[in-house]
Amino acid sequence: MSTISAKINENEIRPNSEVLTASIDLAGKRVVDIGCGDGSLVRLMARHGAKSFGVDNNPAQLEKARLEKTLGGEIFHQGIAEKLPFDDACMDVTVFFNSLHHIAGEQMQTALSEAHRVLKPGGLLYVSEPLAHGPHFDLMAPVHDETEVRANAKSALDKAPSLGFEKIDEIFHTHIVSLADFAAFRERMIRINPDRVDEFAKLESKLKGLFDSLGVRTEKSVEFAQPMRVEIFKKT
Repeated sequence: MSTISAKINENEIRPNSEVLTASIDLAGKRVVDIGCGDGSLVRLMARHGAKSFGVDNNPAQLEKARLEKTLGGEIFHQGIAEKLPFDDACMDVTVFFNSLHHIAGEQMQTALSEAHRVLKPGGLLYVSEPLAHGPHFDLMAPVHDETEVRANAKSALDKAPSLGFEKIDEIFHTHIVSLADFAAFRERMIRINPDRVDEFAKLESKLKGLFDSLGVRTEKSVEFAQPMRVEIFKKT
């Protein structure tokens, strides 16, 4: 077993993107972002030389992803993590970036098994998950409390060795979420969770108060700290 270097320092401010690119050599690799959302990470990995793919089951997110100019022939698929649209052993890296906890609890192991299936031997699984505390978590909690689902994601990852993964690294850091204004927060939340339009409207006054009290205002945006945990596994 490899020695795990757990860098437990939530106070270290590091963008999610920087942690990924510093942890994994992407150049020339075939990578897939599972639950890719608007495709930002897929494009980031393409900028670092990867042949990158994205999979998401949200049509609104995929529409936004496909509207952006491609940087390296990025390909987006509509699909689910539990049944990836790829052949066996065709990827060098599989990524769950703030997405594992969005999968139904009983299906997380299936999704991780699929990530294992499409990886080449020795390939890497990279999972970045937000922790259930911090200003950004507190802002979302009234309309989107993820305490339970984030705990479920951690439990699923703790079982990853039984699926044929070896944990090789763990990194803690804090990512800063920057939002132009409250309207930008509302748009993002509803795009991610279209079924919460009415709930957001009912809680809008409370959410606006939290936005104003928890955010740190800069000249161009309002910033919210979000503690993160990254776990990296190798396919054995």
